[in-house]
Amino acid sequence: QVQLVESGGGLVQAGGSLRLSCAASGRTFSSFAMGWFRQAPGKEREFVAAIMWSGDRTSYADSVKGRFTISRDNAKNTVYLQMNSLKLEDTAVYYCARTGSSAYDLRTAWYNYWGQGTQVTVSS
Repeated sequence: QVQLVESGGGLVQAGGSLRLSCAASGRTFSSFAMGWFRQAPGKEREFVAAIMWSGDRTSYADSVKGRFTISRDNAKNTVYLQMNSLKLEDTAVYYCARTGSSAYDLRTAWYNYWGQGTQVTVSS
């Protein structure tokens, strides 16, 4: 059974920073991808960032590029999302996800496993 558990969400003022963590159970493979998605109230889920479990391939949504950084710690089976210069529009529930098969496109890959989500609220 694959489980993903997000943590690190909370309330932060605009311009501040948060670091989200996603702890994955079980083993992963180099061809798998880990991603972060978010869903704001009244809006569709959107892609935020993703990283391959090995190598240096990453992908970011244009809205967060330059502000957010995705990283991983393979030994801890954990993926992080460092969020800097947070804006009001970053407010959303953030979900961690993992592919269940080899990923070739980080943005459109089929993410089979999802965490429960963690709320990020940015205030003015």
